[in-house]
Amino acid sequence: MSFEDKSLRCSDCGQDFAFTAGEQEFYSSRGLQNEPKRCPECRRARKSERYAGNGYGSPRQMFPAICAECGTDTEVPFEPREERPVYCSDCYTKMKLSR
Repeated sequence: MSFEDKSLRCSDCGQDFAFTAGEQEFYSSRGLQNEPKRCPECRRARKSERYAGNGYGSPRQMFPAICAECGTDTEVPFEPREERPVYCSDCYTKMKLSR
């Protein structure tokens, strides 16, 4: 298949940008069928917004817990269940290394 550079309009900023033959070949090799909607600058900005902070855009919900090993107060990114022990990061690391 032969690819030629084409000009596309960014859906965010409205500027025209080039969708190069090399990019088209890359998209095709990955099975991507849709052309990009955003220029490289807007794609970069959107990606940095999405991955700001914890890597997914919004702060991760943390739950209070008491470490089953040392008894200190800690926070974990999941809701603790009574039947399963919860460890602070230090105790978890120690247990993981001792296995």
